[in-house]
Amino acid sequence: MTMPVRLNAHLDQAHVAYIPIHHIPARSSQYAASLLHTPGKQVAKTVAIRAGKQILLAVLPASYHVNLDKLSTLVGGPVKLIDEQECYRLFPDCQPGSIPPFGELYGFPVYLDAALAQASEIIFSAGTLSDAIRMGNTDFVYVAKPRICSFADEGEVVSKDLPEDFVTRDAGGGK
Repeated sequence: MTMPVRLNAHLDQAHVAYIPIHHIPARSSQYAASLLHTPGKQVAKTVAIRAGKQILLAVLPASYHVNLDKLSTLVGGPVKLIDEQECYRLFPDCQPGSIPPFGELYGFPVYLDAALAQASEIIFSAGTLSDAIRMGNTDFVYVAKPRICSFADEGEVVSKDLPEDFVTRDAGGGK
């Protein structure tokens, strides 16, 4: 799979500079950061969130996790992570776990965590497990028009992964 056509067209129409990056498949943004030899706090991950009937995209450093309580306060109501099946439906041109941070492509607002907004450039998934994009943060903010706020906490959320959740390195694992 290659970068979704609508993402490529969107970036070209915005007349912003970006660098496509190809890497071996990575099922997590933190693993992609390691493949790119870049600290996780400099690589973005995009998380789809449901706030009532509204869908939003939370963009935060790969080495952080969404604090749902903070985000609930910011959006004015309870929020929850969107399950994988709904992601398939909402982002049909993207591989699972590789949502690009441009909500306007899908009709969703974007929330950018302040920790990532401070970086001079941003690296994020291009809609596949093996493609990323590097661009200036100023250009990203210009195109995505995110609400910049603080909703993420440093450090990964530790979960009890089931054996079937582990993926081999060749299949994009990194756990």
